[in-house]
Amino acid sequence: MAAFDTSRPTYAASSKGFGAFVASLIAAFTAWNDTRQTRNALNQLSDHELEDIGLTRGDINAL
Repeated sequence: MAAFDTSRPTYAASSKGFGAFVASLIAAFTAWNDTRQTRNALNQLSDHELEDIGLTRGDINAL
């Protein structure tokens, strides 16, 4: 029996993990950017237009 184990696990799972991590970062950024664009569009509307779609200015910040 050897003092050291010479068989090592492959690191393919590790690279998948990194890919999944990068994909989750991209998804988080995309969601943040979509929310930002929606807030900007809603902030451009008048109070009357917001009322027509059932929102108030306070609702915009809750997005």
